[in-house]
Amino acid sequence: MDVYSPAHHFTFSPSTQHIISGTVAGCVQVVVGFPFDTIKVHLQTNGSKYRSATECLGNLYRKHGLLGLYKGSTSPLMGNGVCNAVLFATNATFRRIISGGEKRTLSLREIGISGAYTGAVMAFLNTPVELLKVQLQTEGSKKFSTERKYNGVIDAGIQIFKKSRMTGLYHGITITILRDIPSFATYFFVYEAGKQIIAKRNYNGDSRKLSYWELILAGGTAGIACWIPCYPQDVIKSQMQKNLEFKSTTECFRAIISNARATKTSIFKTFSRGFGPTMARAFPANAATFLAYETTLSVLRNY
Repeated sequence: MDVYSPAHHFTFSPSTQHIISGTVAGCVQVVVGFPFDTIKVHLQTNGSKYRSATECLGNLYRKHGLLGLYKGSTSPLMGNGVCNAVLFATNATFRRIISGGEKRTLSLREIGISGAYTGAVMAFLNTPVELLKVQLQTEGSKKFSTERKYNGVIDAGIQIFKKSRMTGLYHGITITILRDIPSFATYFFVYEAGKQIIAKRNYNGDSRKLSYWELILAGGTAGIACWIPCYPQDVIKSQMQKNLEFKSTTECFRAIISNARATKTSIFKTFSRGFGPTMARAFPANAATFLAYETTLSVLRNY
Protein backbone atom coordinates (compact mmCIF):
# COMPACT_ATOMS: atom_id res chain seq x y z
CA MET A 1 0.00 0.00 0.00
CA ASP A 2 1.68 3.18 -1.21
CA VAL A 3 1.28 6.33 0.85
CA TYR A 4 2.56 9.88 0.71
CA SER A 5 5.92 10.37 2.41
CA PRO A 6 7.09 13.97 3.00
CA ALA A 7 10.67 15.08 2.55
CA HIS A 8 11.13 16.01 6.22
CA HIS A 9 10.80 13.54 9.05
CA PHE A 10 9.16 13.93 12.43
CA THR A 11 8.95 10.65 14.26
CA PHE A 12 5.83 9.77 16.23
CA SER A 13 6.19 7.21 19.00
CA PRO A 14 4.51 3.84 18.29
CA SER A 15 1.86 4.52 20.94
CA THR A 16 1.06 7.94 19.44
CA GLN A 17 0.80 6.39 15.98
CA HIS A 18 -1.78 3.87 17.18
CA ILE A 19 -3.73 6.53 19.11
CA ILE A 20 -3.95 8.93 16.16
CA SER A 21 -4.77 6.16 13.69
CA GLY A 22 -7.41 4.71 16.00
CA THR A 23 -9.04 8.11 16.49
CA VAL A 24 -9.36 8.65 12.74
CA ALA A 25 -10.69 5.10 12.30
CA GLY A 26 -13.28 5.56 15.05
CA CYS A 27 -14.72 8.73 13.54
CA VAL A 28 -14.90 7.16 10.09
CA GLN A 29 -16.69 4.13 11.55
CA VAL A 30 -19.44 6.28 13.08
CA VAL A 31 -20.07 8.24 9.87
CA VAL A 32 -20.35 5.06 7.79
CA GLY A 33 -22.16 2.78 10.22
CA PHE A 34 -24.38 4.82 12.54
CA PRO A 35 -27.66 4.72 10.53
CA PHE A 36 -27.50 0.90 10.51
CA ASP A 37 -26.85 0.92 14.25
CA THR A 38 -29.89 3.10 14.89
CA ILE A 39 -32.12 0.61 13.06
CA LYS A 40 -30.52 -2.29 14.94
CA VAL A 41 -31.14 -0.73 18.35
CA HIS A 42 -34.79 0.03 17.53
CA LEU A 43 -35.36 -3.54 16.37
CA GLN A 44 -33.67 -4.92 19.49
CA THR A 45 -35.63 -2.76 21.90
CA ASN A 46 -38.97 -2.36 20.06
CA GLY A 47 -38.86 -5.41 17.80
CA SER A 48 -42.52 -6.38 18.21
CA LYS A 49 -43.55 -3.05 16.61
CA TYR A 50 -41.83 -3.82 13.30
CA ARG A 51 -42.14 -6.68 10.82
CA SER A 52 -38.82 -5.92 9.13
CA ALA A 53 -35.80 -3.64 9.08
CA THR A 54 -37.29 -1.86 6.06
CA GLU A 55 -40.46 -1.04 7.99
CA CYS A 56 -38.36 0.22 10.90
CA LEU A 57 -36.32 2.42 8.55
CA GLY A 58 -39.46 3.87 6.98
CA ASN A 59 -41.01 4.63 10.36
CA LEU A 60 -37.86 6.35 11.64
CA TYR A 61 -37.56 8.41 8.48
CA ARG A 62 -41.19 9.56 8.63
CA LYS A 63 -40.94 10.53 12.32
CA HIS A 64 -37.46 12.02 12.45
CA GLY A 65 -36.28 12.62 8.88
CA LEU A 66 -32.82 11.70 7.57
CA LEU A 67 -31.08 13.20 10.59
CA GLY A 68 -33.10 10.85 12.77
CA LEU A 69 -30.86 8.01 11.60
CA TYR A 70 -27.97 9.88 13.23
CA LYS A 71 -29.91 10.61 16.43
CA GLY A 72 -27.57 10.02 19.36
CA SER A 73 -24.48 10.05 17.16
CA THR A 74 -22.77 12.83 19.14
CA SER A 75 -21.88 10.44 21.95
CA PRO A 76 -20.28 7.76 19.74
CA LEU A 77 -18.68 10.36 17.43
CA MET A 78 -16.92 11.88 20.44
CA GLY A 79 -16.50 8.56 22.20
CA ASN A 80 -15.72 6.31 19.25
CA GLY A 81 -12.62 8.26 18.32
CA VAL A 82 -11.38 7.89 21.89
CA CYS A 83 -12.55 4.27 22.13
CA ASN A 84 -10.85 3.25 18.89
CA ALA A 85 -7.69 5.09 19.88
CA VAL A 86 -7.67 3.07 23.09
CA LEU A 87 -8.72 -0.08 21.20
CA PHE A 88 -5.80 -0.13 18.79
CA ALA A 89 -3.26 1.21 21.30
CA THR A 90 -4.35 -1.37 23.90
CA ASN A 91 -4.25 -4.19 21.37
CA ALA A 92 -0.76 -3.14 20.28
CA THR A 93 0.31 -3.11 23.95
CA PHE A 94 -1.05 -6.60 24.61
CA ARG A 95 0.63 -7.89 21.45
CA ARG A 96 3.91 -6.42 22.64
CA ILE A 97 3.45 -8.03 26.08
CA ILE A 98 2.58 -11.42 24.58
CA SER A 99 5.60 -11.27 22.27
CA GLY A 100 7.83 -10.59 25.28
CA GLY A 101 8.98 -7.33 23.74
CA GLU A 102 10.49 -9.17 20.78
CA LYS A 103 9.88 -8.01 17.23
CA ARG A 104 8.29 -11.18 15.94
CA THR A 105 5.12 -12.15 14.14
CA LEU A 106 2.50 -13.42 16.57
CA SER A 107 0.59 -16.59 15.84
CA LEU A 108 -3.12 -16.28 15.14
CA ARG A 109 -3.80 -17.87 18.53
CA GLU A 110 -1.74 -15.15 20.23
CA ILE A 111 -3.52 -12.47 18.22
CA GLY A 112 -6.87 -13.87 19.36
CA ILE A 113 -5.72 -13.84 23.00
CA SER A 114 -4.53 -10.24 22.73
CA GLY A 115 -7.92 -9.37 21.23
CA ALA A 116 -9.73 -11.01 24.16
CA TYR A 117 -7.69 -9.01 26.69
CA THR A 118 -8.37 -5.89 24.65
CA GLY A 119 -12.11 -6.61 24.75
CA ALA A 120 -12.08 -6.81 28.55
CA VAL A 121 -10.50 -3.35 28.71
CA MET A 122 -12.76 -1.88 26.03
CA ALA A 123 -15.93 -2.87 27.87
CA PHE A 124 -15.18 -0.22 30.50
CA LEU A 125 -15.05 2.47 27.81
CA ASN A 126 -17.85 1.15 25.63
CA THR A 127 -20.45 0.83 28.40
CA PRO A 128 -21.07 4.54 29.18
CA VAL A 129 -20.70 5.60 25.54
CA GLU A 130 -23.18 2.99 24.33
CA LEU A 131 -25.56 3.62 27.23
CA LEU A 132 -25.91 7.29 26.26
CA LYS A 133 -26.24 6.30 22.60
CA VAL A 134 -29.04 3.81 23.30
CA GLN A 135 -30.87 6.25 25.60
CA LEU A 136 -30.85 8.93 22.90
CA GLN A 137 -31.62 6.56 20.01
CA THR A 138 -34.72 5.17 21.70
CA GLU A 139 -36.28 8.36 23.09
CA GLY A 140 -39.03 10.29 21.28
CA SER A 141 -38.75 12.89 18.54
CA LYS A 142 -38.56 16.60 19.21
CA LYS A 143 -42.04 16.80 17.71
CA PHE A 144 -43.37 14.86 20.70
CA SER A 145 -41.97 16.69 23.70
CA THR A 146 -43.69 14.39 26.19
CA GLU A 147 -41.54 11.52 24.91
CA ARG A 148 -38.32 13.49 25.16
CA LYS A 149 -36.21 13.04 28.29
CA TYR A 150 -32.84 14.49 27.34
CA ASN A 151 -31.60 17.63 25.65
CA GLY A 152 -28.60 16.00 24.00
CA VAL A 153 -25.82 13.67 25.04
CA ILE A 154 -24.32 15.90 27.75
CA ASP A 155 -27.69 16.42 29.40
CA ALA A 156 -28.32 12.66 29.27
CA GLY A 157 -25.01 11.97 30.96
CA ILE A 158 -25.63 14.59 33.66
CA GLN A 159 -29.15 13.35 34.41
CA ILE A 160 -28.11 9.71 34.65
CA PHE A 161 -25.10 10.59 36.81
CA LYS A 162 -27.21 12.73 39.16
CA LYS A 163 -29.70 9.91 39.59
CA SER A 164 -27.38 6.90 39.92
CA ARG A 165 -23.80 8.23 39.91
CA MET A 166 -21.21 6.08 38.10
CA THR A 167 -23.33 2.98 38.64
CA GLY A 168 -25.91 4.49 36.30
CA LEU A 169 -23.40 5.23 33.55
CA TYR A 170 -22.01 1.70 33.87
CA HIS A 171 -25.42 0.04 33.75
CA GLY A 172 -24.90 -3.14 31.71
CA ILE A 173 -21.14 -3.46 32.29
CA THR A 174 -21.28 -7.22 33.00
CA ILE A 175 -23.04 -8.14 29.77
CA THR A 176 -20.80 -5.71 27.85
CA ILE A 177 -17.73 -7.56 29.13
CA LEU A 178 -19.31 -10.88 28.12
CA ARG A 179 -19.93 -9.40 24.68
CA ASP A 180 -16.62 -7.65 24.07
CA ILE A 181 -14.20 -10.42 25.06
CA PRO A 182 -15.30 -12.93 22.37
CA SER A 183 -16.12 -10.15 19.93
CA PHE A 184 -12.68 -8.52 19.87
CA ALA A 185 -10.88 -11.87 20.02
CA THR A 186 -12.71 -12.82 16.83
CA TYR A 187 -12.30 -9.34 15.33
CA PHE A 188 -8.52 -9.23 15.37
CA PHE A 189 -8.10 -12.97 14.71
CA VAL A 190 -10.19 -12.90 11.53
CA TYR A 191 -8.65 -9.64 10.30
CA GLU A 192 -5.09 -10.91 10.64
CA ALA A 193 -6.05 -14.33 9.25
CA GLY A 194 -7.62 -12.63 6.24
CA LYS A 195 -4.53 -10.51 5.63
CA GLN A 196 -2.27 -13.55 5.92
CA ILE A 197 -4.35 -15.61 3.49
CA ILE A 198 -4.36 -12.82 0.89
CA ALA A 199 -0.65 -12.10 1.40
CA LYS A 200 0.35 -15.76 0.99
CA ARG A 201 -1.64 -16.05 -2.23
CA ASN A 202 -0.56 -12.78 -3.83
CA TYR A 203 2.57 -11.38 -2.16
CA ASN A 204 4.65 -14.30 -0.86
CA GLY A 205 3.37 -13.67 2.66
CA ASP A 206 4.18 -9.92 2.83
CA SER A 207 0.99 -8.34 4.22
CA ARG A 208 2.49 -4.85 3.87
CA LYS A 209 1.83 -5.07 0.13
CA LEU A 210 -1.93 -5.48 0.43
CA SER A 211 -3.97 -3.07 -1.69
CA TYR A 212 -6.74 -0.87 -0.36
CA TRP A 213 -9.37 -3.27 -1.72
CA GLU A 214 -7.70 -6.23 -0.02
CA LEU A 215 -7.64 -4.38 3.30
CA ILE A 216 -11.32 -3.56 2.79
CA LEU A 217 -12.07 -7.26 2.23
CA ALA A 218 -10.16 -8.37 5.35
CA GLY A 219 -11.63 -5.61 7.52
CA GLY A 220 -15.20 -6.12 6.35
CA THR A 221 -14.99 -9.87 6.89
CA ALA A 222 -13.66 -9.33 10.42
CA GLY A 223 -16.53 -6.93 11.09
CA ILE A 224 -19.10 -9.56 10.14
CA ALA A 225 -17.36 -12.40 11.99
CA CYS A 226 -17.00 -10.54 15.30
CA TRP A 227 -20.78 -10.40 15.79
CA ILE A 228 -21.36 -14.14 15.50
CA PRO A 229 -20.16 -15.13 19.02
CA CYS A 230 -21.71 -12.14 20.79
CA TYR A 231 -24.99 -11.04 19.22
CA PRO A 232 -27.33 -12.44 21.92
CA GLN A 233 -25.26 -10.58 24.53
CA ASP A 234 -25.72 -7.38 22.53
CA VAL A 235 -29.51 -7.83 22.50
CA ILE A 236 -29.50 -8.13 26.30
CA LYS A 237 -27.18 -5.13 26.61
CA SER A 238 -29.44 -2.94 24.47
CA GLN A 239 -32.48 -3.88 26.56
CA MET A 240 -30.61 -3.17 29.81
CA GLN A 241 -29.36 0.19 28.59
CA LYS A 242 -32.78 1.23 27.31
CA ASN A 243 -34.58 0.12 30.49
CA LEU A 244 -32.43 1.36 33.35
CA GLU A 245 -34.77 -0.17 35.94
CA PHE A 246 -33.24 -3.61 35.37
CA LYS A 247 -31.06 -4.39 38.38
CA SER A 248 -29.02 -7.20 36.85
CA THR A 249 -28.22 -9.06 33.65
CA THR A 250 -30.15 -12.06 34.95
CA GLU A 251 -33.28 -9.99 35.58
CA CYS A 252 -33.09 -8.52 32.08
CA PHE A 253 -32.56 -11.96 30.51
CA ARG A 254 -35.58 -13.38 32.33
CA ALA A 255 -37.72 -10.43 31.24
CA ILE A 256 -36.73 -10.95 27.60
CA ILE A 257 -37.59 -14.66 27.81
CA SER A 258 -40.89 -13.89 29.55
CA ASN A 259 -41.84 -11.36 26.87
CA ALA A 260 -40.92 -13.84 24.12
CA ARG A 261 -43.23 -16.44 25.63
CA ALA A 262 -46.02 -13.91 26.11
CA THR A 263 -45.82 -12.81 22.47
CA LYS A 264 -45.19 -16.37 21.22
CA THR A 265 -41.90 -15.31 19.66
CA SER A 266 -39.18 -17.92 19.17
CA ILE A 267 -36.03 -17.64 21.27
CA PHE A 268 -33.96 -17.53 18.09
CA LYS A 269 -35.93 -14.59 16.70
CA THR A 270 -35.86 -12.84 20.08
CA PHE A 271 -32.07 -12.93 20.30
CA SER A 272 -31.47 -12.15 16.64
CA ARG A 273 -33.60 -9.01 16.33
CA GLY A 274 -31.71 -6.39 14.36
CA PHE A 275 -29.20 -8.94 13.05
CA GLY A 276 -29.87 -7.96 9.42
CA PRO A 277 -29.02 -4.26 9.86
CA THR A 278 -26.04 -5.28 11.99
CA MET A 279 -24.66 -7.42 9.17
CA ALA A 280 -25.45 -4.69 6.64
CA ARG A 281 -23.47 -2.25 8.78
CA ALA A 282 -20.68 -4.62 9.78
CA PHE A 283 -18.90 -4.93 6.44
CA PRO A 284 -18.75 -1.28 5.29
CA ALA A 285 -18.22 0.19 8.76
CA ASN A 286 -15.37 -2.13 9.71
CA ALA A 287 -13.86 -2.14 6.24
CA ALA A 288 -13.70 1.66 6.54
CA THR A 289 -12.34 1.38 10.09
CA PHE A 290 -9.40 -0.85 9.23
CA LEU A 291 -8.68 0.98 5.97
CA ALA A 292 -8.59 4.33 7.80
CA TYR A 293 -6.46 2.84 10.57
CA GLU A 294 -3.94 1.14 8.28
CA THR A 295 -3.68 4.13 5.95
CA THR A 296 -3.20 6.65 8.76
CA LEU A 297 -0.71 4.37 10.51
CA SER A 298 1.28 3.93 7.31
CA VAL A 299 1.39 7.70 6.75
CA LEU A 300 2.57 8.35 10.32
CA ARG A 301 5.25 5.66 10.12
CA ASN A 302 6.61 7.25 6.95
CA TYR A 303 6.28 10.83 8.14
